[in-house]
Amino acid sequence: MSIYEQRAAMPGRHAESNEASEKALVQVEYFTDPLCSWSWAFEVQWRRLRYECAGRLNWRYRMGGLIADWRSYDDPLNDIRSPSQMGPQWFQVHEMSGMPLDDHLWQIDPPTSSYPACIAVKAAERQGPIAIEEYLRRLREAVMMERRNIARRDILLTVAQETATTGLLDLNRFCADLDAFEPTDSFRQDLRDAAYYGIGRFPTLILHRYDGRGIVLVGYRPYDALRAAIEHLVPDIIQTPAMSPEELAVAYVTRWRRVVARELMEVLEYDNLDQVQAMLQSLVVSGTLLLADDTPVYMNRS
Repeated sequence: MSIYEQRAAMPGRHAESNEASEKALVQVEYFTDPLCSWSWAFEVQWRRLRYECAGRLNWRYRMGGLIADWRSYDDPLNDIRSPSQMGPQWFQVHEMSGMPLDDHLWQIDPPTSSYPACIAVKAAERQGPIAIEEYLRRLREAVMMERRNIARRDILLTVAQETATTGLLDLNRFCADLDAFEPTDSFRQDLRDAAYYGIGRFPTLILHRYDGRGIVLVGYRPYDALRAAIEHLVPDIIQTPAMSPEELAVAYVTRWRRVVARELMEVLEYDNLDQVQAMLQSLVVSGTLLLADDTPVYMNRS
């Protein structure tokens, strides 16, 4: 499955997505984990929601700490207690969601913990919402699609270096923050808050309206359920753009910079992934989009 990517970083567009707190109608606390396959699958719905609620939604990522270590990890719901049992679950997530997942990671280099990646995300967060958005996404791609063990410090730093090439992350500051007290302390607070709310599954969204009324959504949900929940809080908050499929595809890739075809299939409301791939390939041939080198990602040529 291919990923489309925008060649040049567009800080203005990213900033618009999560720095509109004064105008936001709904605040979201998103409890997740870089190693959570269901959260990766949920990128399809999560990105569409934010695109169609542009300027009316504000959010904050909270790291849930999926795996402290394998001695203490126990997931009775999915019957997972060891790394060897995680691969089949990833395969199931791929089959159910259509998102690209390479479960061979759990055979060749299984991560021992998700805590280092969670702390790294909190280090990126110190540079603002744009940095955390970009770094968390690249971590997800690295582990889910590229079989890279994000429990390893060298991988966390390499992903940061890749993110820094977009101009959306200061690498030197990230390296300093990674060893600072604040990101670890912030992660510990996320763990305490998750325990306080009784959150043990990811993704979990806590949606708050301006008057304090809220809804909690636990686990992977289809877009219709996500849309129904947020419109229950604020009717007509979602606005579907009136564009041709090709225009919408280009606008969506431009908005997110790196996009997989399954994500475009969702926002285009197509039923067939091959149909999406064919349209995207025509945009690549025409020079409108680029296929990322060595990675199934598409990007905007501009």
